[in-house]
Amino acid sequence: MHRRLLVVLVPLAVLLVAALGVPLSVTVAEREMQETYVDRLNDVGRFASLAETALSTGRTEALHQALVRYHELYGIPVAVIDTSGTVLVGPAAAYEEAARAEPALPRIVTAALAGARSEPSWEWAPWDDSALVVAEPVGRDSEVVGAVVTVSDLSKTRDRILVRWAQLAGLGLLPLIALVAVAWPVSAWVLRPVRELDAASSRISQGDLTIRADAEAGPVELRRLAESFNTMMDAVENAVQRQRAFVSDASHQLRNPLTSLRLAVESLEPHLRPAGNGRQVYDVAVDELKAMQRMLNSLQASARMESMRTASPVDLDAVLATRVERWRALTAAAGQTLAVDVPPGLRLLEPPGGLGSILDELISNALRLSDAQVVEVSARVVPGGAGAGPGDAAAAEAVVAIAVRDDGQGIDVSERAQALRRFWRSPQHQNVSGTGLGLAICADLVGAAGGELRLEEGLPHPDGSGHGFAAVVALPVVPRVASSSGAPAPSPV
Repeated sequence: MHRRLLVVLVPLAVLLVAALGVPLSVTVAEREMQETYVDRLNDVGRFASLAETALSTGRTEALHQALVRYHELYGIPVAVIDTSGTVLVGPAAAYEEAARAEPALPRIVTAALAGARSEPSWEWAPWDDSALVVAEPVGRDSEVVGAVVTVSDLSKTRDRILVRWAQLAGLGLLPLIALVAVAWPVSAWVLRPVRELDAASSRISQGDLTIRADAEAGPVELRRLAESFNTMMDAVENAVQRQRAFVSDASHQLRNPLTSLRLAVESLEPHLRPAGNGRQVYDVAVDELKAMQRMLNSLQASARMESMRTASPVDLDAVLATRVERWRALTAAAGQTLAVDVPPGLRLLEPPGGLGSILDELISNALRLSDAQVVEVSARVVPGGAGAGPGDAAAAEAVVAIAVRDDGQGIDVSERAQALRRFWRSPQHQNVSGTGLGLAICADLVGAAGGELRLEEGLPHPDGSGHGFAAVVALPVVPRVASSSGAPAPSPV
């Protein structure tokens, strides 16, 4: 925006300088040409008066010497011609040579012999090489007996015009340079609050609601805008904090009554008939109470995790070292197999709440929600965000894609987008324990670290009838500082 503002201001200044400078340059050139014309007109007028006396008396030697001397001093051929165009007095050879190069000379001489004085020439452009022809009649009215003609080379005059134009151009550049010198810091000062507001908005979009704009810098209007932005963010942060506090307090306050209610219901079990309708109602009530307790636990976990918005670098090897053995035990207890394919030395930005907790949730979903035989954990580096899923905007930085895949029944493509919504449950998982919050919370935490949680097809079914389910966590790569040996630590899996 800074450069775009200068792109607008500088051309306008150039147009303004050109609008003033071009007419001034034309005026300067015309004035130089006018001075030259007046000087030549005075010379031929003086020579015409001398020629009139010389021709009437027949004494032309002094006039001839004066004309030759004038040509030697100024390099301007001057001659006295009669009505037939023949040179009577002056350097005839120099005059005739200059006359051959000027097509306008016969017209001007004819007008002078008719008693008319020369008009000023307007051929002042530096790229025009024509000469200035000035003719003055000798005699008056019908007694014109000849004319004095000069042919002046205007190269020096045009050089002076170019010098004056260069001076004007230099003077015109001064305000432009001053404009740029002043506009650059002034526009930077004006736009600094806008840039800071943009940076604050970007940080807020990543989940950091504590960021505020600087309301002390820039113009008054932008300071008011920054103050309004900060006031708005204070209100938003307060509302979010109240919402989180309400969820946490409500779930906490409901925990004890719900536990008491469950104990009271379970205390009724000895008084129920084994084959009566009361046993069925009792089982439904206990199951509902358990589901409500799980829901309260999930709400509390959601409130705690959402309050954490700080992402930090972590070694994927270190995360897996504390989890892989536990995952192996869980999959073995469920009659499944865990496969781990993670290259060593990967370092990435860990989401708030910990990457291990997110992977635990994905492994738990694979064990609870599918009839998979194999659960695979893999990771790879995707340069520049390439290979992202459909609808994903490719990131400018490389990401580590950690995938948890299984070969179970999976879910339909139409259900994948809904699976990241809170409290959503697939129709085929309605009778499986869970709250529908796990994937939604994981997606929010991954997004807070600048990453993305995608749902894709998993491993092929053993019977070849389709594919299972896959959850892919894409997080930004953090460059690893090489050790003294230059080799990363080996992976523990």
